Amino acid sequence: MEKEIIRYSHIQGFVVRDHNLPAKFPSHWHSSAEFVLFQKTGSRFTIGETTYETDAGDIILVWPRELHEVSHAKADSYLLLQFSSNVIENSIDLAAAMRFLNKCHYISAAQEPELCEKLCGYFYELKEIYETEQYFIETKCKIVVYRILLLIGEYVMREHRELIGDEHFSDKAWEYVRNACSFISEHYDENISQAEVADEIGLSPYYFSKLFKEYTKTTFPAYLASIRVQNAIKLLTNEKLSVTECAFMAGFQSATTFNKVFREMTGCSPKEFRKLHSNPQ
Repeated sequence: MEKEIIRYSHIQGFVVRDHNLPAKFPSHWHSSAEFVLFQKTGSRFTIGETTYETDAGDIILVWPRELHEVSHAKADSYLLLQFSSNVIENSIDLAAAMRFLNKCHYISAAQEPELCEKLCGYFYELKEIYETEQYFIETKCKIVVYRILLLIGEYVMREHRELIGDEHFSDKAWEYVRNACSFISEHYDENISQAEVADEIGLSPYYFSKLFKEYTKTTFPAYLASIRVQNAIKLLTNEKLSVTECAFMAGFQSATTFNKVFREMTGCSPKEFRKLHSNPQ
């Protein structure tokens, strides 16, 4: 059960590929989301303990930090989309809905032809942008990925509520989580604590911790650290700021903690990241 570090060599936060992909890949996980469009019938893909036999047009959804494996795939049989968990965490709606979204791992073209056709169109639009566009390419990729996520979200929350199971959807609980995410996004650069956020939205620290993890599928400290790293990445593009200044401006209380968390999430140090992304090549 190895952790994989996704290398975003072309566009920060996105990978789109349909060639030279592995026919097999052992069980692993990563912080990024991974969506797969199968172009041929006959592949097997495992998420957790469930193996899916796929047909052409089917779509597999691996959410951030989920264990998965390519059990078998034919050559050039699938289109792979990987994107940073920041795309989800940046949206308060999506972050709060992860409790429901991560129950959806497989969309069958035979059972949901209209949905798969729309999603397929977005996959190929994304591939074209990734391979041919020059200007505002990251923004264009984000727009298409959000369209994909919106379609999947509506499918899960409105058209296919049985995926939610027997749990009772609580509008009030979702509102609490949304308010918490909103508060974090506005105050991430301050020395905020879980107890402070809980008090701000009117919950006990214990219940807030339980509810936040249940809905977002991550802990408060991990979510806060991810938001801070995301904003540190933006600051690192300004070479007038030192790495230490970027750390404190993003909300980290020490340069040591910043370096450790940054490497865990990106696979490189802040200095290495800055060097890589300041190179016009």
